[in-house]
Amino acid sequence: MTDGRERLSIGFSGPTRPRAVDRGADNTRGRLFAEILTAGPLSRTQLSQRSGLSQSTVTKVVNPMIDAGFVTETGEQSGGGIGRPQRLLEVAADRRAAIGVKIGPGAVTGVLTDLRAQVLDQRARPLTAGHDPSAALSAAAAVVWDLLAGHPDAREKLIGVGVGLGGHVSAEEGRVVRSGVLGWTGVEVSAPLAAATGLPTVAANDVDALAVAERWFGAGREVDGFALVTVGPGVGCGLFLGGELVVGSAGLAGELGHIPMAADGPECTCGNRGCLETLASDDAVLRRIAADGGDLATIELAVKAARNGDTRALAAFAAMGSALGRALATLCNLVNPGRIVLAGERAGAFDLFGDACTAAWRAHAFSTAATGCELIVDETDDSLWARGAACLVIRDAVGSDQPSFDR
Repeated sequence: MTDGRERLSIGFSGPTRPRAVDRGADNTRGRLFAEILTAGPLSRTQLSQRSGLSQSTVTKVVNPMIDAGFVTETGEQSGGGIGRPQRLLEVAADRRAAIGVKIGPGAVTGVLTDLRAQVLDQRARPLTAGHDPSAALSAAAAVVWDLLAGHPDAREKLIGVGVGLGGHVSAEEGRVVRSGVLGWTGVEVSAPLAAATGLPTVAANDVDALAVAERWFGAGREVDGFALVTVGPGVGCGLFLGGELVVGSAGLAGELGHIPMAADGPECTCGNRGCLETLASDDAVLRRIAADGGDLATIELAVKAARNGDTRALAAFAAMGSALGRALATLCNLVNPGRIVLAGERAGAFDLFGDACTAAWRAHAFSTAATGCELIVDETDDSLWARGAACLVIRDAVGSDQPSFDR
Protein backbone atom coordinates (compact mmCIF):
# COMPACT_ATOMS: atom_id res chain seq x y z
CA MET A 1 0.00 0.00 0.00
CA THR A 2 1.14 3.53 -0.73
CA ASP A 3 1.44 6.49 1.68
CA GLY A 4 3.94 4.57 3.80
CA ARG A 5 1.21 2.60 5.55
CA GLU A 6 1.33 -1.13 6.01
CA ARG A 7 -0.58 -3.42 3.69
CA LEU A 8 -3.75 -4.74 5.27
CA SER A 9 -3.81 -8.20 6.76
CA ILE A 10 -6.94 -10.08 5.75
CA GLY A 11 -6.45 -12.45 8.65
CA PHE A 12 -7.10 -9.72 11.23
CA SER A 13 -9.21 -11.23 14.00
CA GLY A 14 -10.07 -8.18 16.09
CA PRO A 15 -13.58 -6.85 16.71
CA THR A 16 -15.61 -6.27 13.56
CA ARG A 17 -17.84 -3.66 15.18
CA PRO A 18 -15.96 -1.07 17.27
CA ARG A 19 -19.31 0.12 18.64
CA ALA A 20 -21.99 -1.87 20.43
CA VAL A 21 -25.35 -1.65 18.69
CA ASP A 22 -28.56 -2.90 20.27
CA ARG A 23 -30.39 -4.28 17.25
CA GLY A 24 -33.60 -4.58 19.24
CA ALA A 25 -33.69 -0.90 20.18
CA ASP A 26 -32.12 0.93 17.24
CA ASN A 27 -35.19 0.74 14.98
CA THR A 28 -37.01 3.45 16.94
CA ARG A 29 -33.99 5.77 16.93
CA GLY A 30 -33.35 5.16 13.25
CA ARG A 31 -37.01 5.62 12.39
CA LEU A 32 -37.28 8.98 14.18
CA PHE A 33 -33.98 10.17 12.71
CA ALA A 34 -35.23 9.27 9.22
CA GLU A 35 -38.47 11.19 9.84
CA ILE A 36 -36.54 14.28 10.93
CA LEU A 37 -34.12 13.87 8.04
CA THR A 38 -36.73 13.50 5.30
CA ALA A 39 -39.55 15.71 6.63
CA GLY A 40 -37.88 18.13 9.06
CA PRO A 41 -37.89 20.60 10.60
CA LEU A 42 -40.54 18.98 12.78
CA SER A 43 -41.86 19.69 16.23
CA ARG A 44 -41.97 16.87 18.74
CA THR A 45 -45.74 16.83 18.36
CA GLN A 46 -45.47 16.45 14.59
CA LEU A 47 -42.84 13.76 15.02
CA SER A 48 -45.16 11.93 17.39
CA GLN A 49 -48.01 12.13 14.90
CA ARG A 50 -45.91 10.96 11.97
CA SER A 51 -44.31 8.06 13.85
CA GLY A 52 -47.31 6.95 15.88
CA LEU A 53 -45.21 7.13 19.06
CA SER A 54 -46.16 9.01 22.19
CA GLN A 55 -44.61 12.42 22.81
CA SER A 56 -42.90 11.11 25.92
CA THR A 57 -41.26 8.35 23.86
CA VAL A 58 -40.24 10.83 21.19
CA THR A 59 -38.65 13.10 23.79
CA LYS A 60 -36.87 10.17 25.44
CA VAL A 61 -35.39 9.05 22.12
CA VAL A 62 -34.65 12.46 20.58
CA ASN A 63 -32.88 14.13 23.51
CA PRO A 64 -29.84 11.76 23.39
CA MET A 65 -29.62 12.37 19.63
CA ILE A 66 -29.43 16.10 20.34
CA ASP A 67 -26.73 15.51 22.96
CA ALA A 68 -24.78 13.35 20.48
CA GLY A 69 -24.86 16.04 17.80
CA PHE A 70 -27.15 14.21 15.36
CA VAL A 71 -30.18 16.47 15.77
CA THR A 72 -30.49 20.15 16.66
CA GLU A 73 -33.31 22.42 17.78
CA THR A 74 -33.98 25.31 15.45
CA GLY A 75 -36.67 27.96 15.51
CA GLU A 76 -40.11 27.68 17.01
CA GLN A 77 -43.57 26.73 15.83
CA SER A 78 -46.61 28.46 17.24
CA GLY A 79 -48.93 26.32 19.29
CA GLY A 80 -51.89 27.87 17.49
CA GLY A 81 -53.00 29.68 20.61
CA ILE A 82 -52.88 26.45 22.62
CA GLY A 83 -49.85 25.96 24.82
CA ARG A 84 -46.35 27.29 24.40
CA PRO A 85 -44.54 27.47 21.04
CA GLN A 86 -42.62 24.27 20.23
CA ARG A 87 -39.00 24.03 19.21
CA LEU A 88 -38.42 22.48 15.79
CA LEU A 89 -36.05 19.58 15.21
CA GLU A 90 -33.76 19.09 12.24
CA VAL A 91 -30.70 17.04 11.43
CA ALA A 92 -27.48 18.78 12.48
CA ALA A 93 -25.89 18.26 9.09
CA ASP A 94 -22.62 20.09 9.70
CA ARG A 95 -21.87 18.78 13.19
CA ARG A 96 -20.98 15.25 12.09
CA ALA A 97 -19.47 13.65 9.00
CA ALA A 98 -19.33 10.17 7.49
CA ILE A 99 -17.34 8.32 4.87
CA GLY A 100 -18.92 5.88 2.46
CA VAL A 101 -16.89 3.44 0.36
CA LYS A 102 -18.03 1.35 -2.58
CA ILE A 103 -15.78 -1.59 -3.48
CA GLY A 104 -16.55 -2.65 -7.03
CA PRO A 105 -14.93 -4.95 -9.58
CA GLY A 106 -12.82 -2.20 -11.15
CA ALA A 107 -12.43 0.54 -8.58
CA VAL A 108 -12.87 1.68 -5.01
CA THR A 109 -14.87 4.90 -4.71
CA GLY A 110 -15.20 6.89 -1.49
CA VAL A 111 -17.16 9.97 -0.49
CA LEU A 112 -17.03 12.26 2.51
CA THR A 113 -20.51 13.41 3.48
CA ASP A 114 -22.27 15.47 6.07
CA LEU A 115 -24.97 14.00 8.28
CA ARG A 116 -27.51 14.38 5.48
CA ALA A 117 -25.23 12.27 3.29
CA GLN A 118 -24.59 15.24 1.03
CA VAL A 119 -21.28 14.64 -0.73
CA LEU A 120 -18.51 17.01 0.35
CA ASP A 121 -15.67 15.29 -1.53
CA GLN A 122 -15.07 12.19 -3.62
CA ARG A 123 -11.95 10.11 -4.26
CA ALA A 124 -11.30 6.85 -6.14
CA ARG A 125 -8.57 4.30 -6.69
CA PRO A 126 -8.51 1.73 -9.50
CA LEU A 127 -8.37 -2.00 -8.87
CA THR A 128 -6.41 -4.35 -11.09
CA ALA A 129 -7.84 -7.59 -12.43
CA GLY A 130 -8.16 -10.44 -10.00
CA HIS A 131 -10.04 -8.59 -7.24
CA ASP A 132 -7.48 -9.59 -4.61
CA PRO A 133 -9.12 -8.87 -1.22
CA SER A 134 -5.94 -7.53 0.37
CA ALA A 135 -5.33 -5.10 -2.50
CA ALA A 136 -8.97 -3.99 -2.56
CA LEU A 137 -9.11 -3.35 1.18
CA SER A 138 -5.77 -1.55 1.06
CA ALA A 139 -7.20 0.66 -1.69
CA ALA A 140 -10.29 1.28 0.44
CA ALA A 141 -8.14 2.36 3.38
CA ALA A 142 -6.12 4.59 1.04
CA VAL A 143 -9.31 6.26 -0.21
CA VAL A 144 -10.31 6.98 3.39
CA TRP A 145 -6.91 8.55 4.05
CA ASP A 146 -7.14 10.53 0.81
CA LEU A 147 -10.46 12.03 1.92
CA LEU A 148 -9.18 12.85 5.40
CA ALA A 149 -5.99 14.39 4.00
CA GLY A 150 -8.11 16.80 1.99
CA HIS A 151 -10.29 17.63 4.99
CA PRO A 152 -8.13 17.45 8.13
CA ASP A 153 -10.87 18.95 10.31
CA ALA A 154 -13.34 16.21 9.37
CA ARG A 155 -11.77 13.49 11.50
CA GLU A 156 -12.82 15.15 14.75
CA LYS A 157 -16.48 14.93 13.80
CA LEU A 158 -16.36 11.72 11.77
CA ILE A 159 -18.77 9.03 13.00
CA GLY A 160 -17.22 6.23 10.96
CA VAL A 161 -16.89 4.46 7.64
CA GLY A 162 -19.57 2.52 5.77
CA VAL A 163 -18.57 0.00 3.11
CA GLY A 164 -20.84 -1.41 0.40
CA LEU A 165 -19.93 -4.57 -1.55
CA GLY A 166 -21.76 -6.87 -3.92
CA GLY A 167 -22.81 -10.34 -2.80
CA HIS A 168 -23.72 -11.99 0.49
CA VAL A 169 -22.39 -9.71 3.22
CA SER A 170 -22.94 -10.44 6.90
CA ALA A 171 -23.50 -6.95 8.29
CA GLU A 172 -23.37 -8.21 11.87
CA GLU A 173 -19.92 -9.71 11.31
CA GLY A 174 -18.65 -7.16 8.81
CA ARG A 175 -17.65 -10.01 6.53
CA VAL A 176 -18.21 -11.01 2.91
CA VAL A 177 -19.62 -14.53 3.05
CA ARG A 178 -19.60 -14.89 -0.71
CA SER A 179 -19.34 -12.44 -3.59
CA GLY A 180 -19.46 -13.72 -7.13
CA VAL A 181 -18.83 -10.31 -8.69
CA LEU A 182 -15.65 -9.90 -6.60
CA GLY A 183 -14.72 -13.58 -6.39
CA TRP A 184 -14.45 -13.43 -2.59
CA THR A 185 -15.39 -16.05 0.00
CA GLY A 186 -15.12 -15.52 3.76
CA VAL A 187 -13.33 -12.16 3.64
CA GLU A 188 -13.27 -9.90 6.71
CA VAL A 189 -13.98 -6.26 5.78
CA SER A 190 -14.95 -4.19 8.82
CA ALA A 191 -12.19 -5.41 11.12
CA PRO A 192 -9.15 -4.80 8.88
CA LEU A 193 -10.43 -1.40 7.74
CA ALA A 194 -11.16 -0.37 11.31
CA ALA A 195 -7.64 -1.47 12.27
CA ALA A 196 -6.07 0.42 9.35
CA THR A 197 -7.98 3.68 9.82
CA GLY A 198 -8.78 3.69 13.54
CA LEU A 199 -12.40 4.46 12.63
CA PRO A 200 -15.64 2.60 13.42
CA THR A 201 -16.47 0.62 10.27
CA VAL A 202 -19.60 -1.16 9.10
CA ALA A 203 -20.06 -3.22 5.94
CA ALA A 204 -23.17 -4.41 4.13
CA ASN A 205 -24.49 -5.44 0.75
CA ASP A 206 -24.11 -2.49 -1.61
CA VAL A 207 -27.66 -2.72 -2.95
CA ASP A 208 -29.07 -2.64 0.59
CA ALA A 209 -26.94 0.45 1.20
CA LEU A 210 -28.26 2.07 -1.97
CA ALA A 211 -31.82 1.19 -0.92
CA VAL A 212 -31.30 3.11 2.33
CA ALA A 213 -30.13 6.12 0.30
CA GLU A 214 -33.19 5.87 -1.95
CA ARG A 215 -35.44 5.62 1.11
CA TRP A 216 -33.91 8.70 2.74
CA PHE A 217 -33.25 10.93 -0.26
CA GLY A 218 -34.50 9.40 -3.50
CA ALA A 219 -37.42 7.66 -5.13
CA GLY A 220 -38.24 5.65 -1.98
CA ARG A 221 -38.84 8.74 0.11
CA GLU A 222 -42.26 8.99 1.76
CA VAL A 223 -43.31 5.46 0.76
CA ASP A 224 -43.44 2.51 3.13
CA GLY A 225 -42.74 -0.16 0.54
CA PHE A 226 -40.58 -0.28 -2.58
CA ALA A 227 -38.09 -2.52 -4.33
CA LEU A 228 -34.76 -1.27 -5.63
CA VAL A 229 -33.47 -3.35 -8.55
CA THR A 230 -29.99 -2.71 -9.91
CA VAL A 231 -28.63 -3.79 -13.29
CA GLY A 232 -25.04 -3.65 -14.48
CA PRO A 233 -22.14 -6.04 -13.81
CA GLY A 234 -24.64 -7.95 -11.67
CA VAL A 235 -28.33 -7.83 -10.81
CA GLY A 236 -29.30 -6.91 -7.27
CA CYS A 237 -32.38 -6.06 -5.24
CA GLY A 238 -33.04 -4.20 -2.01
CA LEU A 239 -36.45 -4.33 -0.33
CA PHE A 240 -38.19 -1.85 1.94
CA LEU A 241 -41.44 -3.24 3.32
CA GLY A 242 -43.46 -1.57 6.02
CA GLY A 243 -40.85 1.16 6.21
CA GLU A 244 -38.07 -1.27 7.14
CA LEU A 245 -35.17 -2.67 5.13
CA VAL A 246 -35.66 -6.41 4.66
CA VAL A 247 -32.39 -8.33 4.91
CA GLY A 248 -33.58 -11.83 5.83
CA SER A 249 -32.30 -14.21 8.47
CA ALA A 250 -28.78 -14.38 7.00
CA GLY A 251 -28.64 -11.15 5.00
CA LEU A 252 -29.67 -12.84 1.76
CA ALA A 253 -33.04 -11.23 1.11
CA GLY A 254 -33.37 -9.70 -2.35
CA GLU A 255 -30.91 -11.89 -4.26
CA LEU A 256 -32.96 -11.41 -7.41
CA GLY A 257 -29.92 -11.95 -9.60
CA HIS A 258 -29.71 -15.56 -8.49
CA ILE A 259 -33.25 -16.72 -9.07
CA PRO A 260 -33.17 -19.61 -11.59
CA MET A 261 -34.39 -18.59 -15.04
CA ALA A 262 -33.01 -21.23 -17.46
CA ALA A 263 -32.01 -24.71 -16.29
CA ASP A 264 -29.51 -25.13 -19.14
CA GLY A 265 -28.37 -21.51 -19.15
CA PRO A 266 -24.84 -20.13 -18.79
CA GLU A 267 -22.84 -20.79 -15.64
CA CYS A 268 -23.21 -18.06 -13.03
CA THR A 269 -20.54 -16.69 -10.70
CA CYS A 270 -22.47 -18.37 -7.86
CA GLY A 271 -21.79 -21.80 -9.40
CA ASN A 272 -25.31 -22.50 -10.63
CA ARG A 273 -26.60 -22.26 -14.17
CA GLY A 274 -29.20 -20.01 -15.71
CA CYS A 275 -29.50 -17.42 -12.93
CA LEU A 276 -31.07 -14.10 -13.90
CA GLU A 277 -27.61 -12.53 -13.68
CA THR A 278 -26.42 -14.74 -16.56
CA LEU A 279 -29.24 -13.36 -18.73
CA ALA A 280 -29.59 -9.71 -17.69
CA SER A 281 -26.12 -8.44 -16.75
CA ASP A 282 -23.43 -6.66 -18.75
CA ASP A 283 -21.68 -9.97 -19.45
CA ALA A 284 -24.96 -11.44 -20.66
CA VAL A 285 -25.31 -8.69 -23.25
CA LEU A 286 -21.73 -9.10 -24.49
CA ARG A 287 -22.08 -12.90 -24.57
CA ARG A 288 -25.25 -12.66 -26.68
CA ILE A 289 -23.59 -10.28 -29.14
CA ALA A 290 -20.60 -12.63 -29.46
CA ALA A 291 -22.88 -15.63 -30.00
CA ASP A 292 -24.49 -13.75 -32.90
CA GLY A 293 -21.10 -13.13 -34.49
CA GLY A 294 -20.46 -9.66 -33.11
CA ASP A 295 -17.22 -8.44 -31.60
CA LEU A 296 -17.67 -5.76 -28.93
CA ALA A 297 -15.21 -5.80 -26.06
CA THR A 298 -17.00 -3.60 -23.52
CA ILE A 299 -20.54 -2.85 -22.45
CA GLU A 300 -19.96 0.82 -23.27
CA LEU A 301 -19.22 -0.14 -26.88
CA ALA A 302 -22.35 -2.32 -26.91
CA VAL A 303 -24.51 0.60 -25.75
CA LYS A 304 -23.00 2.86 -28.40
CA ALA A 305 -23.47 0.24 -31.12
CA ALA A 306 -27.11 -0.35 -30.16
CA ARG A 307 -27.88 3.36 -30.27
CA ASN A 308 -26.28 3.47 -33.72
CA GLY A 309 -28.68 0.76 -34.89
CA ASP A 310 -26.47 -2.37 -34.64
CA THR A 311 -28.98 -5.21 -34.89
CA ARG A 312 -26.91 -7.68 -32.84
CA ALA A 313 -26.54 -5.21 -29.99
CA LEU A 314 -30.21 -4.26 -30.13
CA ALA A 315 -31.22 -7.93 -29.97
CA ALA A 316 -28.91 -8.52 -27.02
CA PHE A 317 -30.41 -5.65 -25.03
CA ALA A 318 -33.91 -6.80 -25.91
CA ALA A 319 -33.10 -10.29 -24.59
CA MET A 320 -31.70 -8.71 -21.43
CA GLY A 321 -34.87 -6.67 -20.97
CA SER A 322 -37.13 -9.67 -21.48
CA ALA A 323 -35.30 -11.69 -18.81
CA LEU A 324 -35.33 -8.75 -16.42
CA GLY A 325 -39.04 -8.19 -17.01
CA ARG A 326 -39.86 -11.80 -16.10
CA ALA A 327 -37.86 -11.37 -12.91
CA LEU A 328 -39.72 -8.16 -12.05
CA ALA A 329 -42.97 -10.07 -12.50
CA THR A 330 -41.73 -12.69 -10.03
CA LEU A 331 -40.79 -9.92 -7.60
CA CYS A 332 -44.22 -8.30 -7.89
CA ASN A 333 -46.00 -11.62 -7.50
CA LEU A 334 -44.05 -12.36 -4.30
CA VAL A 335 -44.05 -9.06 -2.39
CA ASN A 336 -46.41 -6.78 -4.37
CA PRO A 337 -44.40 -3.54 -4.04
CA GLY A 338 -46.13 -0.31 -4.95
CA ARG A 339 -42.96 1.02 -6.54
CA ILE A 340 -39.87 -0.42 -8.22
CA VAL A 341 -36.80 1.77 -8.58
CA LEU A 342 -34.53 0.57 -11.38
CA ALA A 343 -30.97 1.74 -10.80
CA GLY A 344 -27.38 0.61 -11.27
CA GLU A 345 -24.76 1.20 -13.92
CA ARG A 346 -26.98 0.08 -16.79
CA ALA A 347 -30.16 1.94 -15.82
CA GLY A 348 -29.06 4.66 -18.23
CA ALA A 349 -29.55 2.20 -21.11
CA PHE A 350 -33.24 1.70 -20.30
CA ASP A 351 -34.05 3.15 -23.73
CA LEU A 352 -32.45 0.00 -25.20
CA PHE A 353 -34.08 -2.68 -23.03
CA GLY A 354 -37.06 -0.90 -21.44
CA ASP A 355 -39.74 -1.87 -23.97
CA ALA A 356 -38.87 -5.58 -23.79
CA CYS A 357 -38.62 -5.38 -20.01
CA THR A 358 -42.00 -3.70 -19.56
CA ALA A 359 -43.72 -6.10 -21.97
CA ALA A 360 -42.40 -9.21 -20.20
CA TRP A 361 -43.11 -7.71 -16.77
CA ARG A 362 -46.76 -7.06 -17.58
CA ALA A 363 -47.21 -10.34 -19.41
CA HIS A 364 -45.99 -12.50 -16.53
CA ALA A 365 -47.22 -10.57 -13.48
CA PHE A 366 -50.36 -11.88 -11.79
CA SER A 367 -53.53 -9.80 -11.88
CA THR A 368 -52.68 -6.12 -11.16
CA ALA A 369 -49.24 -6.78 -9.62
CA ALA A 370 -47.52 -4.94 -12.48
CA THR A 371 -50.14 -2.38 -13.49
CA GLY A 372 -50.49 -1.34 -9.86
CA CYS A 373 -46.74 -0.86 -9.47
CA GLU A 374 -44.89 2.31 -10.45
CA LEU A 375 -41.54 1.88 -12.21
CA ILE A 376 -38.98 4.66 -11.74
CA VAL A 377 -35.62 4.65 -13.53
CA ASP A 378 -32.83 6.25 -11.50
CA GLU A 379 -29.43 6.45 -13.17
CA THR A 380 -26.60 5.96 -10.67
CA ASP A 381 -22.83 6.17 -10.58
CA ASP A 382 -20.22 4.99 -8.10
CA SER A 383 -20.56 8.18 -6.06
CA LEU A 384 -24.22 7.39 -5.33
CA TRP A 385 -23.31 3.82 -4.35
CA ALA A 386 -20.71 5.27 -1.99
CA ARG A 387 -23.24 7.76 -0.66
CA GLY A 388 -25.46 4.80 0.15
CA ALA A 389 -22.58 3.28 2.11
CA ALA A 390 -22.30 6.54 4.07
CA CYS A 391 -25.99 6.20 4.91
CA LEU A 392 -25.14 2.82 6.44
CA VAL A 393 -22.76 4.26 8.99
CA ILE A 394 -25.08 7.21 9.72
CA ARG A 395 -27.97 4.83 10.36
CA ASP A 396 -25.72 2.61 12.46
CA ALA A 397 -24.42 5.50 14.53
CA VAL A 398 -27.88 6.90 15.19
CA GLY A 399 -29.06 3.47 16.31
CA SER A 400 -26.13 2.89 18.63
CA ASP A 401 -26.62 2.67 22.38
CA GLN A 402 -23.30 4.52 22.65
CA PRO A 403 -23.84 7.49 20.30
CA SER A 404 -20.89 9.54 21.48
CA PHE A 405 -17.84 9.34 19.20
CA ASP A 406 -15.60 11.86 20.86
CA ARG A 407 -11.99 10.75 20.55
